[in-house]
Amino acid sequence: MYINTYFDNGATSFPKPPDVARATSRYLAELGGPYGRSAYPRAVEVSRTLEAARDRLAALLGIGRPELLAFQPNATTGLNLVLQGFLRPGDEVLVSPLEHHAVTRPLAALQRLRGITWRMLPAEPDGMVQVGEIRHVLTPRTRLVVVNHQSNVNGLIQPLREIRNACGEIPVLVDAAQSAGATELRIDDWKLDFVAFTGHKSLLGPTGTGGVFLRRPEEVEPLVYGGTGSVSETTSMPSFAPDLFEAGTGNIAGIFGLLAAVEHPPAPGHTRREYLAFIDAVAALPGVTVLRAADPERQGNLFSFRHARLDPSVIATSLNERFGIEVRAGLHCAPLAHQTLGSFPTGAVRLAPSRLHTPAEFEFLLRALREILA
Repeated sequence: MYINTYFDNGATSFPKPPDVARATSRYLAELGGPYGRSAYPRAVEVSRTLEAARDRLAALLGIGRPELLAFQPNATTGLNLVLQGFLRPGDEVLVSPLEHHAVTRPLAALQRLRGITWRMLPAEPDGMVQVGEIRHVLTPRTRLVVVNHQSNVNGLIQPLREIRNACGEIPVLVDAAQSAGATELRIDDWKLDFVAFTGHKSLLGPTGTGGVFLRRPEEVEPLVYGGTGSVSETTSMPSFAPDLFEAGTGNIAGIFGLLAAVEHPPAPGHTRREYLAFIDAVAALPGVTVLRAADPERQGNLFSFRHARLDPSVIATSLNERFGIEVRAGLHCAPLAHQTLGSFPTGAVRLAPSRLHTPAEFEFLLRALREILA
């Protein structure tokens, strides 16, 4: 019997739906052609397919104006686009305490290059932002609030709508790398200003795909300048989205695959109750401390754990060598989150199942852990 032993879907999802490979291969082997740059039938079909992907993603994420969604290679590029294109010298930024390096490293660079400052929002021990305290920490210099929608360490899902309301006129940038495709995201209804997402995680698409939503694109400078196939008579970039943020030829083959992933999602292999029971079972193992949301209703599709005696890297290596189980150990590019959760500097073992995993595969992992941790 086949056992899916891949539990590293927080890094990238696997396996992908078969339609993803078929759609990507069709572009590469049969269709080809550019996007937005020519008018012969092959090019027109490519352009129509990419615009269909934009429309489909916009509908999925709750965006009423698809043109405000610009394709990007990943969430990191989308986050950099907003941080580098929106912030000005001397601005202040407030961040959640569970941010990834995709946010903290650009902010550190901007602190050095532009003199911006950044501080953490008040939060509970599990990293959930204390919404009622937000207004007390805003200052006249606060230009942006950044929130990781779902932590890539403990899986906590932040209350975005409440955070957005508490920020008033201050724009909110959301890192939806982990949440897009797995957790409800209603960008227009929640009045979110900027949202960056990736295609290769819970959306089950290829690597090198993603996007960024910009409610007011005129307030953001592009990260990359170059050809767009539009307004070619001038050396200035187009003034309108999405062209303003899509210079150069993008990952057309990947977006073909991403559209197929969104249109053909696989049936889930487990229920929400079975997943939460799996977390409880891991937490019950001797010597184990689980990093998770305090409120199960705010628990996303991954979590991490530490052991009183064994180093995370030893556990991960043993799982792989003895049982073929693939997980990620360490700091997960999120040392700020681990500092918040008390797991710095050794980090933790992350368990990130996909929607395809079955209760039998959860039990296989539990049996392996019982043997390793004994």
